Amino acid sequence: MANTETKLLPPPEHIAIIMDGNGRWAKKRGLPRTAGHAAGAEAFRRIANYCRTLGVRYLTVYAFSTENWKRSQDEVEGIMRLLRKYLEEALRDMEKNRVSFRFFGDLSRLSPKLQKMCLDAQSRSQDYDVQVNFCLNYGGRDEIVRAARCFAQDVLEGKHAPEDLTEDLMSSYLYSADVPDPELIIRPSGEMRTSNFLLWQSAYSEYVFMDVLWPDFGPEDLDRAIEEYHRRNRRFGGT
Repeated sequence: MANTETKLLPPPEHIAIIMDGNGRWAKKRGLPRTAGHAAGAEAFRRIANYCRTLGVRYLTVYAFSTENWKRSQDEVEGIMRLLRKYLEEALRDMEKNRVSFRFFGDLSRLSPKLQKMCLDAQSRSQDYDVQVNFCLNYGGRDEIVRAARCFAQDVLEGKHAPEDLTEDLMSSYLYSADVPDPELIIRPSGEMRTSNFLLWQSAYSEYVFMDVLWPDFGPEDLDRAIEEYHRRNRRFGGT
């Protein structure tokens, strides 16, 4: 059960989560890794609904990285099937849930059907209350390189001069343009690294690393992460 005291604390406007530990969760139970991803998808539903209850405005989740293509074909196909299933259900329930979808990453490597579902979800939900950002075929370094190339192309076309580049202008070339940077980034699973996630956007984020595998992550764990966030002294380089 969620901690009622945490509900009295204002949640961060933007929470990001590295959804990690699905494979280990399955291995501990003698199950295939795809079973872990299915359990992880249910954990995402729980947390997305709970974030909406708390009043979180933006939730960004690391769904599939540019490095995840190195996994077995069966595992990759299983993850893509789960994503299709989730989007099919989300498209049906979109008006009721009033959740807006955005996708950060290079969608061109996905199947044409999945690309269309992502774009449909994005266009149909753009005016809704809560925004969920799926980092899909996403890598932080890849995002920054892509943004630099786009700016360089605009310089070649005379739209900008090199000296025009500022942090704000650079941010406008990222997948996350117009989305505030996350105040809180959570990584379950006991791992303590950022794994190429939101490298630009996380410059002043508070990281909370938690020793719980993602499929077991529940509202009470989110409460604990928010409590830890409120204990931090966020100075942004000041004193």
